[in-house]
Amino acid sequence: MKFIFLLSAFSLLSVPQQNCNNKNQKNNEPVKYKGRLETKALCMNYTLTLTEGTLDTSMVASSWTDENTGKSYKNAFALGNPCNFPASIQQGDEFYFMVDTSKQQSQCIVCMAYYPTPPKKLFIKVVDK
Repeated sequence: MKFIFLLSAFSLLSVPQQNCNNKNQKNNEPVKYKGRLETKALCMNYTLTLTEGTLDTSMVASSWTDENTGKSYKNAFALGNPCNFPASIQQGDEFYFMVDTSKQQSQCIVCMAYYPTPPKKLFIKVVDK
């Protein structure tokens, strides 16, 4: 009898918590970040930096130096999906983006010329503010 009472009490206490968790998951919107296109080099070798927001440090290079210019950047990353990046964004422009976890790319031809980029690459989707 005590066992049934305890089981009933436990199940009643766990119901409100499950509902709260479901509400949080339903309201969980993708996080927007602000970035800047630092280098728009040939063959879509783009270097970007995170200017607003916080990303896991495993996703960006906390500090990276362009070996051609000697310029250092904080929270830098290479563009993982250059074919999906808007051509209208120019070097020095800031924009908002979300991390694209689908990692799907449009098919386009990218030449093989080398220009240094950070070792970390992110697939992103440019979005409105």
